[in-house]
Amino acid sequence: MKAFEWVSATSVADAVKQLQTKKPVDNRDEAPQPIAGGQDLLTSMKDYVVRPSRVVNLKSIPGLDRIQLDSKGVSIGPLVTLAQLEEHPEVRKQFPGLAEAAGEVATPQIRNLGTVAGNLCQRPRCWYFRLEKVVCLRKGGDECYAESGENKYNAILGGGPSFIVHPSDLAPMLVALGASVSTASPKGGRSILLEKFFILPSEEPTRENVLEPAEIITEINVPASPFAARSTYLKFKERDSLDFALSAVAAALEMDPSGTVRQARLVLGGVAPVPWRVPRAEEFLAGKRLDASVATEAARLALRGASPLSKNAYKIPLTQTLVRRALAKAGGAKQG
Repeated sequence: MKAFEWVSATSVADAVKQLQTKKPVDNRDEAPQPIAGGQDLLTSMKDYVVRPSRVVNLKSIPGLDRIQLDSKGVSIGPLVTLAQLEEHPEVRKQFPGLAEAAGEVATPQIRNLGTVAGNLCQRPRCWYFRLEKVVCLRKGGDECYAESGENKYNAILGGGPSFIVHPSDLAPMLVALGASVSTASPKGGRSILLEKFFILPSEEPTRENVLEPAEIITEINVPASPFAARSTYLKFKERDSLDFALSAVAAALEMDPSGTVRQARLVLGGVAPVPWRVPRAEEFLAGKRLDASVATEAARLALRGASPLSKNAYKIPLTQTLVRRALAKAGGAKQG
């Protein structure tokens, strides 16, 4: 790990100031970095994926670790831990899928430290990206080595020229729930719909999100919605105790008393470089009674256009199964 300066910010404005550099940084990986739980940043630093000249501690800023619910929805501070979100009784009642997604992250020890904003801003877990001596496309090189190499865990949707998958468990569920993030930067504050927060490799192969230098998340807002109570998150992983998703599905449904779907949200995780929303499947579900045949067709449509690499075609039937199970679970959930 490269030596670095440590600064504890006293406010959001101070954090933004400390994250700015006095002179241009040629290598973006050497720019100052914010730290909260540190679960991803510290391992990235140990792997020399990033080499920040300064690390700015955000946990010293008061007021960023609160969860507030009202008639408009839920406001989540960026420093709220995954354990807090998982265990919050009103979140579990009103946004069950969000609590489930938080509970699927890693282990209890990591959830006690890892933060909501940190989970959204994770760097890829692709082993070529994580190898110090490999300069892949994601790190500014000329080639995505996973495309023709070891690609069991890589993208089957939205890939190219890089085939990473986004590692966040919260992101698919938050996208399904229509969440947005508020940020602060040297240019001021802005609100970003989470669906527009993540960047495809075809747009910019070295970045995962739209955050600019010295810009930090200050709040995550999830609006109240008629389908939030019928939300769920299902994840398949190789090791049940601790692992990233081979595939995941976030589902949220609004249904009328007769069992007909009024509207649906389906977002896939573990299969694309961004949380992958599937509007064709959502449109198909609207106006239909949810039964096995409808769920099967929705699952087929959700994976339409998938283009697996040499070692990850298994993700197609796996994800289709998760879609069917998520729809059955969300459709059978009690409202309220």
